[in-house]
Amino acid sequence: MQNILEAIQSGSATSEDFASLELPESYRAAFVKKDEVDMFEGLASKDKDPRKSLHVDEVALPELGPGEAFVAVMASAINYNTVWTSIFEPVSTFGFLERYGRNSELTKRHDLPYHVVGSDLSGVVLKTGPGVTNWKPGDRVVAHCLSVELEGPDGHNDTMLDTEQRIWGFETNFGGLADVAMVKANQLMPKPEHLTWEEAASPGLVNCTAYRQLVSKNGGDMKQGDNVLIWGASGGLGGFATQYALNGGATPVCVVSNEEKAAIARSMGAELIINRSEEGYKFWNDEGTQQDPKEWKRFGARIRELTGGEDIDIVFEHPGRETFGASVFVTRKGGTITTCASTSGYMHEYDNRYLWMNLKRIISSHFANYRESWEANRLIAKGKIHPTLSRTYTLEEVGQASLDVHHNAHQGKVGVLCLAPEEGLGVLDHEMRAQHEDAINRFRGV
Repeated sequence: MQNILEAIQSGSATSEDFASLELPESYRAAFVKKDEVDMFEGLASKDKDPRKSLHVDEVALPELGPGEAFVAVMASAINYNTVWTSIFEPVSTFGFLERYGRNSELTKRHDLPYHVVGSDLSGVVLKTGPGVTNWKPGDRVVAHCLSVELEGPDGHNDTMLDTEQRIWGFETNFGGLADVAMVKANQLMPKPEHLTWEEAASPGLVNCTAYRQLVSKNGGDMKQGDNVLIWGASGGLGGFATQYALNGGATPVCVVSNEEKAAIARSMGAELIINRSEEGYKFWNDEGTQQDPKEWKRFGARIRELTGGEDIDIVFEHPGRETFGASVFVTRKGGTITTCASTSGYMHEYDNRYLWMNLKRIISSHFANYRESWEANRLIAKGKIHPTLSRTYTLEEVGQASLDVHHNAHQGKVGVLCLAPEEGLGVLDHEMRAQHEDAINRFRGV
């Protein structure tokens, strides 16, 4: 890989130079093993340790197919789907790979006894397969994580509805937590050149997800003046939702878990903040079997106190079971709850009277299509939206990085250096960098 890294760092290598590079037979990657899927059996989720299940070692370079590209990965990032894969919850991801492998001779490449994880990257195109015309070796790129086949009609209005829609690095193999990744060419987007490699890699999944869930007509369809309740407002998803609300003329009501995270939300420009720990909301009893409507009402009253008596137009919901009952309750009549992820549990419970009798809507949201992803990345490239990267690990430390996210010990996004030898590399547009340096640092919480 040294020759590849030297070409990237030289700054003078041409597309022809990159096309002539000899690709390795194997590369360094983070992966889980199929024969270890039962290693955490009997343990509670919080006790399952990604440091034990995530391995970093050499894996074979796969065959490159039509419409695909190899990318030299300079940096990647941790998402909650990597945590799920590493603790084998709610199911082992090897089931996804097995089903995908049955589709064709080409997709059999994904059905392996190991799963290379990661759904973000920034890097440089090394090689493209037959039929790729928009990208060439040497292009500096980021990738979104929607993998689609588009051979059926369902996905052609919204690719998220494609019958063969998958999340790259979670439901497919050869993900971004590696020195080389294999993606479909229609996952690629231009790297924002005022950002470092690790900063550019970090928005990917969460930025695109937040854009669709809150801004797109396929999600919340947010407009100026909307009151938007944002759970986990300083985290990976919530940090971008907070920025989109502020950028789009809405008023975010930011829910955080401690004062440090409240300070990060304030640094983004948010003014209406609810510190859950400080205010002591307890939506469930100690056994986790019964919700307390009095706490929903207390929460709603606090929101109205902050907004001057107004209710919430859109709830940006991703914790799931722990918060969903309260989210439905506090939404205004005719308002919208947009939901994804369910990191605190998938089995949501809420009082349907508050939904049905008040004409509220629940809209599911799952990542984003290429158009939405492109728009979200464009806003990053224009300096309208900023990365929320808070800490960066090396690829060898991917287990610890995943544990941080698993235990919610992180703020913003957790990055991972792959081929990049150190932080701070990869900036080409220094003038734009200087214009946005203060904002980038604020959004990192420094």
